[in-house]
Amino acid sequence: MDDDRIVPPRESPDGLLFGGFKAFRVPLPQSAEDWRKTQPQLRAKLWKLLGDVPPPFTPRVETIERRRHSGFEELRIRFANGLGDSVYGCLLVPDGGGRNPERRPAVLYHHYHGGKYEQGKEELFRPAFAEFGNETLVTGPALVREGYVVLAIDAYGFGERHQRGPTGNRDRGQAVEAALFKTFAWQGRTLWGMIVHDDLLALNYLLSRDDVDPARVAAMGMSMGATRSWWAAALDDRIRCTVSAACLTRYQDLLAAGSVNFHGIYYFVPGVLKEQIDTEAICGLIAPRAHLTLSGGRDAGSPLSGVRTINDFEERLYALFDRPKHYRGIVYEDVGHAYTPEMWRETIDFLRTHLRDVPPNRSSE
Repeated sequence: MDDDRIVPPRESPDGLLFGGFKAFRVPLPQSAEDWRKTQPQLRAKLWKLLGDVPPPFTPRVETIERRRHSGFEELRIRFANGLGDSVYGCLLVPDGGGRNPERRPAVLYHHYHGGKYEQGKEELFRPAFAEFGNETLVTGPALVREGYVVLAIDAYGFGERHQRGPTGNRDRGQAVEAALFKTFAWQGRTLWGMIVHDDLLALNYLLSRDDVDPARVAAMGMSMGATRSWWAAALDDRIRCTVSAACLTRYQDLLAAGSVNFHGIYYFVPGVLKEQIDTEAICGLIAPRAHLTLSGGRDAGSPLSGVRTINDFEERLYALFDRPKHYRGIVYEDVGHAYTPEMWRETIDFLRTHLRDVPPNRSSE
């Protein structure tokens, strides 16, 4: 990312952001107990801001196709989301289950955006990095080789859902996303709320499987996938471990930097700042469960000032819970909007510590 695209955060002399909005800081609680009392109220506010989205349920999943790979099986699945739409997913299951499958740790893998509307969940099988030593890293098989059951679904407007929006096959790309946002706004919903709703349906399905240890389920992703991961974990405490790469955006800092267009229209939840809620509070709902954030210091979509504010808040919050090692916020000063090999190594180490190597049926909390 070019340096001239990084605009330092700015406020007017009277502390107002664009539109006359007064900047604020989320207050750090006095104790872990105080935060535990705040969490249910804050969650309820977020659900209200996401719009008229019904509570998640455990979907009935149809297996469309099975494919054999070395060391694992790939299942192509589909389920109805209860709102008139079909959700398409890909499940990777390590070999060795048999009739009495061992309960394994699982990863709910959230794909990124990147304008790759036709890719979606196929990110599991795409090379993740331009360079990774002498090898090409493909995240899906890499995770399943670590022993995880892995599930990825197509978000609204992506993959097999790309041309299944309100305009059918008339539109492609960003026009599909815009049509979804507009239609849901009419219905009192938000596109982000609908994306999160489907992610939590996928979580419910994972937790219902007899080969998954419900005490060892993680959420992870890069870019839009990172934001999906920390929103899902904030709203559902059954996610025991979260990895968020290349998208830790504090909303006020994004606004102050004049960088709101570094995120698509899907990203914006009406009223969140009006309710004095910013990203540190949303991520704070994950505490004291394990959370790793990996950020590039030159990522214009996540201004560094905001990343530092979030990491500082979370570190202090986790200290109140006496769980300082459960939060790890790493900044790579010379990295832009990327998921680097070093970030991947941190991801694998964190998942091993807080998920895979935790004794079955027990939490790392």
